[in-house]
Amino acid sequence: MSKLLLDVQDLEVNFKTNDGVVTAVNKLNFQLHEGETLGIVGESGSGKSQASFSLIGLLASNGFTNGKAVYQSNFGEVDLLSLEDKQLNRIRGNEISMIFQDPMTSLNPYLTIGDQLAEVLVIHKGMSKNDALKEAKNILDAVKMPEAEKRLKMFPHEFSGGMRQRVVIAMSLLCKPKVIIADEPTTALDVTVQAQIMNLLRELQRDFKTSVILITHDLGVVAGFCEKVLVMYGGRTMEYGSTQDIFYDPTHPYTQGLLKSIPRIDKEDIKLSSIPGNPPNLLNLPTGCPFMPRCEHAIEACNGLAPLTGFGNDRRRACHIPAEEMTRRYHKLHKELTGEDYKQTHAHYFKDNVIVDHTGQALNNK
Repeated sequence: MSKLLLDVQDLEVNFKTNDGVVTAVNKLNFQLHEGETLGIVGESGSGKSQASFSLIGLLASNGFTNGKAVYQSNFGEVDLLSLEDKQLNRIRGNEISMIFQDPMTSLNPYLTIGDQLAEVLVIHKGMSKNDALKEAKNILDAVKMPEAEKRLKMFPHEFSGGMRQRVVIAMSLLCKPKVIIADEPTTALDVTVQAQIMNLLRELQRDFKTSVILITHDLGVVAGFCEKVLVMYGGRTMEYGSTQDIFYDPTHPYTQGLLKSIPRIDKEDIKLSSIPGNPPNLLNLPTGCPFMPRCEHAIEACNGLAPLTGFGNDRRRACHIPAEEMTRRYHKLHKELTGEDYKQTHAHYFKDNVIVDHTGQALNNK
């Protein structure tokens, strides 16, 4: 197994508000190894983005954290959650970088792309402006930006959405980071450009040997890009495991609900499924499982919080109903609704070792 790079232990992210303390992330645990890609999935408000923001000190001023995030930095083992700003600045943007959701709002509209890219290298690597611009041109070439030298003199509003996202990806790679956190990197793009960007990320990850934390709600993207998946709901871990295990044998009702809600263009006669109800109010979470009010499998034991337990091949889940029983129920229901075996259905996402999203568009070429 590759070297352990990041070990997040019992991470809590809280926010002080006029109505009380909101717990956005509650006892989150995960690990990231060198060269690995971890997908964090869940509905809006599940805590995905706040968990990642906490790792690089980007929480709002009313936010605070508990727990540990042990990271193997270039200057030794550190806890990211307890670093002073000066220490964190040596890591943020240099060893750990971030691709934000909306490239238009994460780029400075008053500065040229060249100035913004060069600034990263001047600050973190101590380069001269001229050398930094040369390296900026090289990194734009790496992300397949046409006429890279000409683009350095352009402003963000002169680029399309897909091109702006390439600039943001280039910026995240300038210092050759160990970890990239990609927060919904394709949300604002159409499906064709999404596929291009995800293919680009895959190629760059291979070339730069970078670990990636991918935050998304699109399970098609997860299938195509991630080796491991962490499913979050109400700030907690619902299920964790390899992508193949999660897709073929989901054992938590919430994971199963997410998978059932993936649209299929090759099955027009199947009604699109959805999870009834709404995400929980983080100020007033249920005393037991946060998913219980929306869960069709809920039992009396769900009034108490299910511990996160390990099983199988490095898998974890938080559910009172045994994993084997949940898998059996799900496969049986799927057969009744679609007339096909569940593994046959989800082989759609792993056709000939080429991952496709819900449109059938190839997301990678493993």
